[in-house]
Formats: sequence, C-alpha cells, structure tokens
Amino acid sequence: MSLDKNDVEKIAHLARITIADGDVPGYAESLSSILNLVEQMDAVDTENVTPMAHPHAAFQRLREDVVTEENQREHFQKITTNVEEGLYLVPKVIE
Repeated sequence: MSLDKNDVEKIAHLARITIADGDVPGYAESLSSILNLVEQMDAVDTENVTPMAHPHAAFQRLREDVVTEENQREHFQKITTNVEEGLYLVPKVIE
C-alpha cells in the first residue's frame, strides 16, 4: 500500500500533529513500509497456530532474586526531620 501526500496530511490532522511540507515524503515512505509489513503478516497462514492467551505464557529466564544493596533505612531516616515510628511523614495533599 502506498500513501501519498494527502494521506499523510490527513493522518497528521487526525493525530493532531504538524508535519513540515519537506518531511511529508519521508513520512509517506515510512508509513507505507509499515502498512506493507502489516499486509505481509496478514497474508501468513495462521490456521493451525494456537493463540496464546498472553505473550508471557512462554518460559522466561529470570534472574535469581538476590539482595544486592545493603539496607540504608536508618541512615536516610536520620537525615530527615519528619519521621515517626519508622515512617516518613508528608503533608496532606487530599482534603
């Protein structure tokens, strides 16, 4: 699918963005490439492919859950003025 200047200007208007006249041909080429890729993916036969409920349903390699920094809570609470029973006190922002 090939987009022309009018198509790009209409898309820019719908997206509420301003595109300089000199940039329109570049955008038209880029958007046409994206739409061609979508057409190619749409042409792939997926009849026998089981849909995934979630992309993370596949196995993921995860790092080991290990503490890498020391606890500095006491240090940070010593250098502030508004601490009570180990909690930071902040001004009320919702009435």
